[in-house]
Amino acid sequence: MIYNDPPAFAPHRLVLTLSTLKARIHVFRTICAASALSAVLLVSACGAGSAAQPSDAMAASTLPRIVAHRAGTADAPENTLEAIHAAIANRADAIWLTVQLSADGVPVLYRPADLSALTDASGPVASRTAAELARINAGWTFKVGDAYPYRAAPVPVPTLRDALRAIPAGMPVILDMKALPAGPQTLAVARVLTDEDAWSRVTLYSTDDAYQRSFAVYPQARLFESRDATRTRLVHTLLAGSCGDAPAAHTWTAFEMHRALTVTEKFTLGEGRSEVSATLWTPATVACFRQQPDVRIVAIAVNNADDYRAAACLGIDAVLSDSPRQMSAIRAALGAALVTTSRGAQSKAIDCGDVKAEHG
Repeated sequence: MIYNDPPAFAPHRLVLTLSTLKARIHVFRTICAASALSAVLLVSACGAGSAAQPSDAMAASTLPRIVAHRAGTADAPENTLEAIHAAIANRADAIWLTVQLSADGVPVLYRPADLSALTDASGPVASRTAAELARINAGWTFKVGDAYPYRAAPVPVPTLRDALRAIPAGMPVILDMKALPAGPQTLAVARVLTDEDAWSRVTLYSTDDAYQRSFAVYPQARLFESRDATRTRLVHTLLAGSCGDAPAAHTWTAFEMHRALTVTEKFTLGEGRSEVSATLWTPATVACFRQQPDVRIVAIAVNNADDYRAAACLGIDAVLSDSPRQMSAIRAALGAALVTTSRGAQSKAIDCGDVKAEHG
């Protein structure tokens, strides 16, 4: 099996080869983008004067949704039923789960290449049956302070079927496909989604576009566009000042809010490289992605208040966060700035000025 990406919280390197690196990068004029979920969100630098006045419930619902990364990898052992229950209790809006296949072809939830990374076992997931994985402690390395609370209270590697049954039917689920080849896992996952009548609440993601191709035979499948397509559009917008082909209507997209990039400039003799810590979601890139209706943007690795506020100001639909517990508190604090008075007076503003300056 081949595993394609490192943990989202680990340092990333993305190599971009450019035939010519422009001496000056065209910067888009700052604009304010509002998603379908955020149409009445901000009375701020993103809008002049007054805006539609949201109720308390509306204020909460129009801030970016919180997606529990691996069911909340910072709050409980990742991709376990324990983490799923915690994410629900911590008011996550959706749950992101990582899928691989067991030796007997059962879709199970686990991310790393080897069981030794998180459990008390070793070897690839595909070397164990689903029944064997259910006897492995997926919380073995989870640490709280100096303690390992799940060594005395083991949590198993669950199946996808068990996870779907543990998640309320109305809660969206994002499945991140990790293992290759894509065909066998696609078939096994499709069988579970059909059996559990879960196609309508599941969206499928992978860093490898083989899964976009393999799931394309299922007309009921909802897919994120390929990561290659999303990355290419982001880079063209940021470096060339040109959006190129915007996503089609109703497209789901996801990429990191920030990522370390290596820009490589080719010369006749050799090459030059520049390292940069880049912010990928900006007013310009959001505007590029929003040219068609109902394009959904998920900002990956949003784990602090500043990034969540930036996502709100940009009109991003959802953020992928390691700790739903922490992020729900951040959202509640920010949402308090949007609550109207009992007389329907103008909402308080979220200050987006610095977000515009930093990202514009």
